[in-house]
Amino acid sequence: MTQSRPDKAQKALEELCCRRGDTFYPHYHLAPRAGWMNDPNGLIWFNDRYHAFYQHNPLNENWGTIHWGHATSKDMVHWHHEPIALAPGDNEDKDGCFSGSAVNDNGVLSLIYTGHVWLAGEGNDAEIRQVQCLATSRDGVHFEKQGVVLMPPEGIMHFRDPKVWQQDGNWWMVVGAKTPDNTGQILLYRGRSLREWTFDRVLGQAGDGETYMWECPDLFGLGKHHYMMFSPQGMSPEGYQKRNLFQSGIIPGQWSPGSDFIPSGPFTELDNGHDFYAPQSFTASDGRRVIIGWMDMWGAVMPSKKEGWSGCLTLARELSEREGKLIQRPVREAETLRGPHQGIAAGEITETCVLHENAQAVEVTLEWDLRKSDAEHYGLRLGSSLQLYVDNQAGRLILWRHSPEEHIDGYRSIALPPEESLSLRIFLDMSSAEVFVNDGEAVLSSRIYPRPGERQLTLYAAGGKAGLMTGALWSLR
Repeated sequence: MTQSRPDKAQKALEELCCRRGDTFYPHYHLAPRAGWMNDPNGLIWFNDRYHAFYQHNPLNENWGTIHWGHATSKDMVHWHHEPIALAPGDNEDKDGCFSGSAVNDNGVLSLIYTGHVWLAGEGNDAEIRQVQCLATSRDGVHFEKQGVVLMPPEGIMHFRDPKVWQQDGNWWMVVGAKTPDNTGQILLYRGRSLREWTFDRVLGQAGDGETYMWECPDLFGLGKHHYMMFSPQGMSPEGYQKRNLFQSGIIPGQWSPGSDFIPSGPFTELDNGHDFYAPQSFTASDGRRVIIGWMDMWGAVMPSKKEGWSGCLTLARELSEREGKLIQRPVREAETLRGPHQGIAAGEITETCVLHENAQAVEVTLEWDLRKSDAEHYGLRLGSSLQLYVDNQAGRLILWRHSPEEHIDGYRSIALPPEESLSLRIFLDMSSAEVFVNDGEAVLSSRIYPRPGERQLTLYAAGGKAGLMTGALWSLR
């Protein structure tokens, strides 16, 4: 056993915190105190608290030298930062403690993560070594590394992001992989313990030439389905779909221990915004299936880097099924954020209507009557940086972000639902927007960067009228 030594990194983080800027720092989304954040890791309920670990560089605001950051919460909403949990530096994880998961092994909080080593120079993906490692803790804060517990199959270098669970008396692990011919896979292992693993089967694999890597795999049962959740790399855009560099989504199907995963539908993106990647699921204390994702995207412009930090996580989202479709809603605990409330009067919108002069952290609910709305486009604006609107000519709901000083300008969209009304639940923070459509049938999450003093929140309609059935706004604590 080796003791994880994050003390040096913790000291560097404290120094970086003293210089961190707050123009875009969130009020209620989980972000690093300073430095870099990407994938959520090790989401778990343990010792009467929720734990969220995450990929973290505490030395500066860029990806690199990946540690495991750590935060805890009683409600998945209000988070408390804990000391850094894992630091790279041992032979198996010399160049990074990459993504993984957490389980409760008879009262021991156990982290299963990918140890990463560059073999031909930092950043050269052509020659790497990735193995699955174990670290344990009895108090849930301080961890001891236990070393390598699983090596990759012969010929495979890209072998990462283990997700582990217990079922039918066995441990199970899914791992993302890239074959020698650049095909994305999910590999399934069975474990007698967290230290003894046997290859079970290839659980899922991309078609010829489709994707070259499947990251952050997950497998869980919900309702009438099992869902294979993962983040494929290498998909090509198709019309309005798959417009980001990488995607994250699910394939519905059926699975039981000892059998193949049988798909019953196609790959579907979980989020239609600009910024959503590497979601991980876990079981809440009351049995709900919940996911949290990284609310950023590889290759994206990240203006917060100028403030000494980058990256944040989405709100926790409860999953359910409705008529066989996966639904995502903010966990009900998100309502505890609500502060002062104001109603938004129903009626016809024909011009600009101011809702808030300085909307920094707000929740807005709107229900539009699609039958009685003939405006060419109508919706919500946050200064000039965000426009969330119905385009009646295109028949789509569009989230457009516009920060030319940051070289950000573009939109994501979904088709309008066939229903006669459109309900929106919108969470705005200092640098993000999360939009839940028709009670969770679709979600759009995007990072936005309004300039200070340009956060006026308005409703509007252009080229006609829009029928608002109901609305409300809460300032969030």
